[in-house]
Formats: sequence, C-alpha cells, structure tokens
Amino acid sequence: MKSKKSNLGIGFVGGGFITRFHLRSWVGVRGADVLGIFDLDQKKAAEAAQLARKLKVGQARTYKSITEMVADPAIDAIWICSPNFTRTEVMEEIAEAVMKGKGELIGVTCEKPLGRNVKEARRLVDLARKANLLDGYLENQLFAPAVRRGKEIIWARGASLTGRPYLARAAEEHSGPHSAWFWEGELQGGGVLNDMMCHSVEEARFMLTPPGASRDELKPVKLSAYATCLKWQLPDYVKKLKMISGGQLDYAQRPAEDFARSIIEYEDRKGNILVVETTTSWCYVGAGLRLSLELLGPEYSLQYNTLDSGLKVFFSRQVKGRAGEDLVEKQNAEVGQMPVISCEEFEYGYTGENRHMVESFLEGRRPEENFDDGLNVTELLMAAYMSIEKGKTMTFPPAGLENFIPAVARGQWNPKKQ
Repeated sequence: MKSKKSNLGIGFVGGGFITRFHLRSWVGVRGADVLGIFDLDQKKAAEAAQLARKLKVGQARTYKSITEMVADPAIDAIWICSPNFTRTEVMEEIAEAVMKGKGELIGVTCEKPLGRNVKEARRLVDLARKANLLDGYLENQLFAPAVRRGKEIIWARGASLTGRPYLARAAEEHSGPHSAWFWEGELQGGGVLNDMMCHSVEEARFMLTPPGASRDELKPVKLSAYATCLKWQLPDYVKKLKMISGGQLDYAQRPAEDFARSIIEYEDRKGNILVVETTTSWCYVGAGLRLSLELLGPEYSLQYNTLDSGLKVFFSRQVKGRAGEDLVEKQNAEVGQMPVISCEEFEYGYTGENRHMVESFLEGRRPEENFDDGLNVTELLMAAYMSIEKGKTMTFPPAGLENFIPAVARGQWNPKKQ
C-alpha cells in the first residue's frame, strides 16, 4: 500500500452520470483533487475531465487504460463508477496493476451495488485484500445530512430515554433509469430491486444500529420479498423501451421487475426483534426521484422525504421550456408547483460520503462503510430474489446463496408467464 499523503490524487473509472454527481460533490471535499478519468468512451472521459477542471476540483486528465491511470504517481486512489457488468473486470485490472508493481495506491472505492451477485461481490472483497488496499463502499444515502442528523437526535434523545428503535422503513422511487443497460437484467444484475433496494436496506440497517456499533450488532434472521412488473410491461411502455434501446429491450418477453418490496427481520445482541421494510419502484410518477425514510421506537418517530423540499417554484401553462432535470433528479414535469432540491449532491449524501472516504484514506484507515458492507447488502438482495422465486420467507442465510443468480439476471423471469 502507498504511504499516507497530505493530499490525494483521485482517479475515476467511468465518465457517466454517477461520476458527474461525484464531481459536483467534490466542491465540498478537502484533501483530495480529481486528477484522472478513464472511460472506454473517450468522449465521455474528456467531458468528465473538463467538468472537473471547470468546477476547479482538480486538473483532471484522461487515460488510455486503467493500468495507465494506476501507474501514474499522481493517482493515490480509484473510484469505480463504471456500469455494474464491468466492475469485476475493473477491480481485477486495478489489483493486478498494483500487485505486479506497475503502480501504487492507498485505496479504492466502488459504487453500489458491489456485485451483481454474491460471487462477484466477494471477488471484489478478496481482490482488495490481496492488493493490500483500503476499500470503501459508496452508499451515499448513509451520509445524507438528514439521515446523519436524524439518527443522532433519535438515539441521543428518544432511544436513550425510552428504548431502541425497532422499525425502519425506507423507499426509493422514480420513473426509471437513464441508461438502457440499467433496464437489462443480465447486464445490471436484476431490476429495480438490485438497482435501488441496495440503498434502502443499508440505510434502514444503519438507522437501527446504535451509534458507533459495528454491523455485527444486528443479525439478519429471515427475509421475505415480492416483485413484479407493473408499468413497463404495458404495451405502450414496451414500445417505448424498444425505441430508446434500438430494439434491444423487449419487456414483453424479458422484463426486469419495476416494483419490489422486502421485509427483513433482525435480532440485536439482546435478542430484540427489529424489522426493516423497504419499497423500490421504477414506476413512480411524481416531481422526480423520491427518497423517504421512517424510524419508529417506543415513544418517538422520524420521517424524511426528499420531495418535501424547502424550496418550491410554480410555472403556469404559459411557461413552455425544454425538458430537463434542473430542479430534481428524474424530473417528470416542467409546469405546475415543483419542489427544488437546491444541491442534490449534498442532500443525497455524496459530499459527506466522499469527505469520509478521503479522510479515511488520508489517515490510513478503512472507511466505516466498506466492501464487507457491500457484500452483506448483496447477500440480502440475493436472498430477496430467492424469496421471490420460491414464494416464501427465507431463513438467512439461505442455502445456495453463494452461487445464486436471479432468474431476471438470466433473462428467464416474466411475471406474465408464471
């Protein structure tokens, strides 16, 4: 592992949507500069590098390969933000470059989900250890200011006086992903459950865990889940997906779930039963992306909804501008009364997340949210898919979890034909 430094040089693998979210968040991050971008699409890489320079978060340049970026002495840590189906290959190249002495790194982080299945997620954990790298799992919602502050208040005031919280509900809903590959079960690893429930299960688990306690404080004991395709198998939407994908997506024959729910039962160290309830959807139509969270205890509760914003604007029918996402992510309208998320990268937790990762790497310690957490999340998601396919509650961990691949990720799931 590279020795500790006072300022880090960061390289990004991937130059698309999520990398640009991270770059905008970097305005609020100290101790690190974005110095490199690699993407197979050189145009995307160049655009992301230009954005980094425009935001003055680093004099980013592009690289011809991941190995070339690792070999640059200016690069100290890598953020993996490439598509789900590339992440194992990306991590293998990073680890190989480090282990063969082609370059030195302090650490690596990876966007959610860590893997499309348990085997892939475990592979990333193993590679980080073999290469002697610090590792961070990029779960932004744990670092959202409202989530952090809400947990602090609830545990300091409510839980300390009347008892620990026992029920957490988390939901993430919007009208569907940006890129065509997200809709493809085989490339993404599933549908909305794999894409977004990874946020909800980890955020809810975090809220039920006492401040400062390890993940081992809560033990998952059983899980049940449900999923279907409510909107995107309707004929008009089947046609729409075919159009945006150049005919590659056929949701009449090979859909992915656009709605999913799960209930996870945990036990804490004292044997208390705790419940996590999650809902995820690609068929929600509202102002835009909606993140919501509830936490309940004996004499208290917490509620959070990103669309209950402090800033709202109204546009009459006479305001006819171009469609965009300048008010909220996954924006669905440009007229009427609209909530405005004034700084999405901050409100959704990207700024706090990246501050934590940078500070951890600078101090030479493993981040509090790391690849082990990403693996645990993947295990829960795969158990959820098993519950859906078997139509029953699963004791955790269920047999066969390590090698399980969901039917939707094999292109063999269709609720209309079951």
